[in-house]
Amino acid sequence: MWIPREEWIKTLPRTIVASCVVMLDRDGRVLLLRYGPGRPAAGQWWLPGGMLDHGEDPWAAARREMSEETGAELDEVPRLIGTDHRADVENTGPVIDYFFHGGVYTGEQPIRLSPEHDLHAFRHLDELQDTPLAARLQTLTALHTAARSGTAVYLREGSPLRP
Repeated sequence: MWIPREEWIKTLPRTIVASCVVMLDRDGRVLLLRYGPGRPAAGQWWLPGGMLDHGEDPWAAARREMSEETGAELDEVPRLIGTDHRADVENTGPVIDYFFHGGVYTGEQPIRLSPEHDLHAFRHLDELQDTPLAARLQTLTALHTAARSGTAVYLREGSPLRP
């Protein structure tokens, strides 16, 4: 049965799309930001990033979010290091996250946090066992490996798919 395009589009699944940045320092530690008081994930740590604006592509969103949340500007050449499909996030429906390598932080640009966050830190993964993270340490570990090795990882619900 044929239906008009505008009606058919309403039947398609809706998915939230977000982009995050994995920035490392010279020692291989990952930049994490802590959500400040009054935020939905207050007290939890995660990567700089957020949802795409209407019509924005994932790389542009990663650059914008990095600038807004840390004051750091990313290079013009994107390096996609991972995607994650999560079927339902807090009853909002499916989310697809794009993860980009943000390069190596040299300290030339000081980190200037947005009002969304109250702390930042560069941490080795083995220092995060007791840290409240907004997502899984397994996710961060897979992304860290991809950033350091020049590879990419496909995640489902934060877990790498294994052959």
